[in-house]
Amino acid sequence: MHTINGSTVEQSLTFPSLISALDQGLAAPFHMPQRQLFHLNKHAAYNQDFALLPCWSERLIAVKAFTYFPGNAERGLGGLHSQVLLFDRRTGESLACIDGRCLTHWRTAAVSALASRYLSNPDSKTLLVLGTGNLVPYLVRAHCHIRPLDKVIIWGRNEQKSARLANLLNTELEKVAVCSHLDIEQAAQDADIIVSATGSPLPLLFGNWIQPGTHVDLLGNHNPDQRECDTALIKRARCFADSLDNVRHEAGEYLLALNEGAIESTHFSSELADLVRGKCPGRTSLQEITLFKSVGMAIADLLTAGLVLERQFK
Repeated sequence: MHTINGSTVEQSLTFPSLISALDQGLAAPFHMPQRQLFHLNKHAAYNQDFALLPCWSERLIAVKAFTYFPGNAERGLGGLHSQVLLFDRRTGESLACIDGRCLTHWRTAAVSALASRYLSNPDSKTLLVLGTGNLVPYLVRAHCHIRPLDKVIIWGRNEQKSARLANLLNTELEKVAVCSHLDIEQAAQDADIIVSATGSPLPLLFGNWIQPGTHVDLLGNHNPDQRECDTALIKRARCFADSLDNVRHEAGEYLLALNEGAIESTHFSSELADLVRGKCPGRTSLQEITLFKSVGMAIADLLTAGLVLERQFK
């Protein structure tokens, strides 16, 4: 069995190849049980979560195990730790143990960009990203491969951290102006695509801010009693999920709006694989608001891990 670290994952992947692999892989048959998320100390000051994400395709079996301990920042440690185990579907043979933290950054950003390919307006120029964590640069890079962006706005509660991240991305990206912004409402009204990747327990985005034609991607929350946007935005938008099973069990954006009686259980009726397979239409007009809710799905881990393995040992 091969052990593949984060540096090797970084060297193995590009967003054009990964987004293409996800698009092709989601169109093929796969089996993905509901992911299992365990809150280890639900009533403590900080979450301590442990999760298992199993999946299998015609070629591979994969399971990702991860822990999320945001309180680790006070210990000088990372909050997310993860590994992906990969097996041969035909023989059951162990193939690889892959650093899941780095892999998760790549696959989360690639899934976000792939959803945007189907749901955002093709001429989208301005991307707003909420958050300043390690995932944000990956999100920006991935979306730059999907749409002809000429402006990226970074919003975060820490002004200095937002500015540093914007400056870093400015030195990397060509023909894209990256800036930080303090006024989240104004930034949201100016954006064609909004990606929220925060740990906020309370809404940051509100339905009356969002302009017609905007695509919104919510990926920072997987708690049933928390949400990154208000109910008004859920009601206004045509809503999609990465995995309907996972969103209906974990996503507060869906569950809280449902419990309030503001939406029907079918308000989220399609998932990313349906878009890829052509089972449902993506964006249907230039003016509609689309929303993609992602909590993480094992098939994306399997496909990303499979691509890493292929690139290293082809």
